[in-house]
Amino acid sequence: MKSVKPPFLQPGDCIGLTCPAGFLDPNKSVACIHTLQQWGYEVMVGKTVHSTSHNYFSGTDEERRDELQAMLNNKQIKAIIFGRGGYGMSRILDGLSFNKFLQYPKWLAGFSDITVMHNHLLTNFGVASIHASMAAEFEKKPSVNSNIITLRDALEGIPASYQISPHSMNVAGEARGLLVGGNLALLAHIIGTKSDFDTRNKILFMEDVGEYLYNIDRMLNQLLRAGKFKKPAAILIGNFSDTKDTTRPYGKKVYEIIGEYTARIGCPVVFDFPVGHTDRNLALKHGANYHLKVEKKNVRLMEIF
Repeated sequence: MKSVKPPFLQPGDCIGLTCPAGFLDPNKSVACIHTLQQWGYEVMVGKTVHSTSHNYFSGTDEERRDELQAMLNNKQIKAIIFGRGGYGMSRILDGLSFNKFLQYPKWLAGFSDITVMHNHLLTNFGVASIHASMAAEFEKKPSVNSNIITLRDALEGIPASYQISPHSMNVAGEARGLLVGGNLALLAHIIGTKSDFDTRNKILFMEDVGEYLYNIDRMLNQLLRAGKFKKPAAILIGNFSDTKDTTRPYGKKVYEIIGEYTARIGCPVVFDFPVGHTDRNLALKHGANYHLKVEKKNVRLMEIF
């Protein structure tokens, strides 16, 4: 299966910066804007990035939707980097039109709540996007920050090739397929909606942050019951950071919980893949083809062009 890849960026191209979900401290966008300009790009900064909102969101649903719609429609904008995730994309998604976007597709980049958009684009239109760090990450020395460097590489068309350390829970094997997935809570959230996702013969990746251990099990059980673990080509388990336990302990660590599900599937599995809400969040092209090789002493994920 192939997907549509938007054109890769060229020097002088324009990148839009908008916040379709949670509120972003305006100060956290400064380094991002400056770095993108240093890379040789023009930056169109949306009003939601400097929102004066006093609630959770970076503006009303209408303000966030209309700003994103304008950037999707603008053929001068060649990529959109989302400022922050949190929650809110699913509140505005069904009000967006992708007619003009499909005439001249552009790269959309972000993660966490942006998982909804990534899967919506691939399921409905077959368009690839970029699962990657957002505005606040640029404050951390972007010239040497591997998260930001891999985002730049993805935007500019440099094929990803990641080699990572093995984990004792890995399941050896080799697989090829489209990469799909994202934040576990959002994957569970979109099941049964227009943004639902297909995992058959695909490499599924998952990560999450701040969840109770029992809730991680519940969400995995929902994916299981929805058939998402039937025939994946492989599974990448990213960072499940800042997990919480109940007063009466759940009784298992997070990877032990996940391992109970992956053990039933019978495909290659990688644990501790560097993606998620930590200092390790390498850019992945959602909807692009990858080759995964899992060996006892080595794990490699390579983008197939």
